[in-house]
Amino acid sequence: MLSYKARRRLSLLILLVGLPLYIVVAVNVIALFDRPSILVEVLVYVSLGVLWAFPFKYVFRGVGQADPDQD
Repeated sequence: MLSYKARRRLSLLILLVGLPLYIVVAVNVIALFDRPSILVEVLVYVSLGVLWAFPFKYVFRGVGQADPDQD
């Protein structure tokens, strides 16, 4: 189980490094195919935008709150 500080640091790393890399990869994967209609393209990007967060749900949970271990 990760401590609160470790989760905060990991979430910051994910948001500053992982998310931009994920965006670049998603755009490049979509660019491999013929460009779909704008509605399909928006639907793909929205679904990919939601799907990236599910594996990190535990890391982000409670990070915006006060440190529970602090007196």
